[in-house]
Amino acid sequence: MTAIDTTTSVAPVNNTTLSAATGMDAVTLRVGDLEKMSSYYSNALAMEPLEESSRGSEVHRVLGRGTTPLVKLVATPGLPGVDPRQAGLFHTAFLFEDKAALAATVAHAAQNTNSRFVGSSDHLVSQAFYFTDPEGNGIELYVDRDRSVWTHSVDGEVQMDSLYLDPNKFLERHLSNEVLAATSAEPGIVGHVHLQVGNVPRAREFYVDALGFEPTLASMPGVLFASAGGYHHHVAMNTWNSRGAGPRAASLGLGNVAISVPGREDLDALVARLRARKMDFADDGRQVRLNDPWGTQVTLSIGTSSIDETLAR
Repeated sequence: MTAIDTTTSVAPVNNTTLSAATGMDAVTLRVGDLEKMSSYYSNALAMEPLEESSRGSEVHRVLGRGTTPLVKLVATPGLPGVDPRQAGLFHTAFLFEDKAALAATVAHAAQNTNSRFVGSSDHLVSQAFYFTDPEGNGIELYVDRDRSVWTHSVDGEVQMDSLYLDPNKFLERHLSNEVLAATSAEPGIVGHVHLQVGNVPRAREFYVDALGFEPTLASMPGVLFASAGGYHHHVAMNTWNSRGAGPRAASLGLGNVAISVPGREDLDALVARLRARKMDFADDGRQVRLNDPWGTQVTLSIGTSSIDETLAR
C-alpha cells in the first residue's frame, strides 16, 4: 500500500524554517454533544474510535483510520457555539491516498443526514470536497495530484485555483462498491488545517516567521498558504469571514492545531526562534505549546506524519 506523505526527504535542521519532514496531526475540536459528533465522524467520515479518557469533567475521544488519529473530540457542553465570523477553524482537511478512497468517503458524508455539503473544487494541486459537521466545523476531503504536475509562478509560488469539479461525475468515475464497503480500512491523514484569522500579516508573523512554515502562495487576496518541505500547504490563514477579529473567547470548535516534527533538535530550533521574539510558550521536552494571536493553541510534537510511518509507531 502506498503511503500518503506530505513531506520530502529529511534535511538538516534549519534555524529559520521547519523540517521538510514536518506534518499535521489530529485536530482537537471542543464539542457540545459528544455522542452526536462521534457518531457523525464515525458514520459520515468512516472513522473508528481509537482512544478515550477523562480529564476532570471533560471527556476526550480520539477517532481515526487504522491507528492514525484524525480528530480529537473534547466534550465541553455549555460553551457558546461556533461563530463563523470569529477567528478559529475554517476547515480540517483530510487527505486520502487515491481517488477511490476519496470517493468512498465523500459518498458516506453525502449520504449522512447530519452532513451539509458545501461544494467541490479542482485546485490544480488537488481535488477536494467540502462539508460542514453538525456543530459548524468545516471539513475538506481531498486527494493530491502528483507533485510532478504542480506548477509554479515566476516568483516560485505554487499555482492553485478553485475550478469547478462535478461531484456526480467524480463519484461515477471513482466510486467502488468494494472500497465503499470497507472505507474505514482506507488510510488517511490530516493533510492541512485552514484557519480563520483577523489579520493576514500578523498570521504570517506567527506561522511563518516564528513557527517556521514557508509561504507557498501569498498573492491571493485575503489568504496566505504555507508549508514545510515544498508541500502546497500544511496551514492556510484567511480573513474572508473574520477580517479584524480579535482573540476568540472560549467556545465550541477549534481547540488545538497539532504539528509533528521529526526530533528534539527541531523543537530546539523552534524554541530559539520563540525566545528571540520573546514569545510565551511551554516546553515539556517532547512538545512545545503556545497560542497564536487569536488564542488558538498550537502544539508542536515529536512524531511522524506519513501513514506508513504512523502505523509503525
